[in-house]
Amino acid sequence: MPAYSVLDVTPTSDEWIEAYLPAANALVAKHGGRYLARTSDHEQVEGAPVEAALRIVIEWPSKEAAKAFESDPDYRPHLEARLGNSVSHHFLIEARDDLA
Repeated sequence: MPAYSVLDVTPTSDEWIEAYLPAANALVAKHGGRYLARTSDHEQVEGAPVEAALRIVIEWPSKEAAKAFESDPDYRPHLEARLGNSVSHHFLIEARDDLA
């Protein structure tokens, strides 16, 4: 079953980004992921304001593929750099409708 990573990321420093992007791009592809959106052009239309510099949506072939990406040893230093130099939230959502 497909799954989606939905992230909001606000960098607190830029020093990690140059190394992060090519590594993350390659590792997302390695694990079967596909970026659907990576943009600073977003609009919140409901709820209390939640600020974020970037919104990112990645489609994965499965929840397991997304978790394999997150736990890939080659991604670990880049994940640590992102988490240490940004305010980030990552939601992993399976493509199912529990309310149908």
